[in-house]
Amino acid sequence: MDEHRGRLTRDGIRIHEDADFAGMHKAGKLAAEILDRIAEHVVPGATTGAIDQLITDWVEDAGATSATIGYKGYQHASCISVNHVVCHGIPGDKILKDGDILNIDVTVIVDGWFGDTSRMYVAGKLSRKAERLVQVTHDALMKGIEAVRPGNTFGDIGHAIQTYAEAQRMGVVRDFCGHGLGRVFHAPPNVLHYGKPGTGPMLEEGMFFTIEPMINLGRPETKVLADDWTAVTRDKSLSAQFEHSVGVTATGAEIFTLSPAGLFHPTLLN
Repeated sequence: MDEHRGRLTRDGIRIHEDADFAGMHKAGKLAAEILDRIAEHVVPGATTGAIDQLITDWVEDAGATSATIGYKGYQHASCISVNHVVCHGIPGDKILKDGDILNIDVTVIVDGWFGDTSRMYVAGKLSRKAERLVQVTHDALMKGIEAVRPGNTFGDIGHAIQTYAEAQRMGVVRDFCGHGLGRVFHAPPNVLHYGKPGTGPMLEEGMFFTIEPMINLGRPETKVLADDWTAVTRDKSLSAQFEHSVGVTATGAEIFTLSPAGLFHPTLLN
């Protein structure tokens, strides 16, 4: 199959064919199934490296490929971002403590299609302030997805996320964004999680992209650590993120990475 089939918009965004939705669903489902399976292993005392090893094994067992192993030198099948880590946390020897919140981000390649999703977990008992952050971040993602329909713009998506999160007095990270995907990992457009209504490229049926807001309990500023991957909040406040891969349909958004077990939100695990 030609990874370049389908036309490009003037903004360089690929318009996929109807048949391509099935490939994205298959890849997205595997990524989501892996995140379902890992949930019971996120417990106090577990290391982020052990969690990543399970994910690595499961990707291989499924006959799929990890999109992140070898990507720009990265050597893991997941990013695991704990507490004030915003994104791109590197799995390793870190031991989870009771009350830690973490985002686990997985991207798999199935038959050439990329399935990219992340969600929040808690080791042990969720604190009240962390629970509120996780809920607001989850709801911000869903409000962004609700804005996906032909004729709307990418600015409408960002505006929906930004206005909701900031009304809850939380910070919307500007330094990282969602992205186009399909038979490539990252492609146009950049999907910002803030913005003004009616700005940016117009949404068209057949566009595939991620929406993955990062919301901080404090200010939105981040910094990247010396490893050139790990991004943290500058004020050390807690951060949360949820991510779905979606396709634009004639009437709205089709989510490729829905949790088969209905476990996308961590409170559903209790």
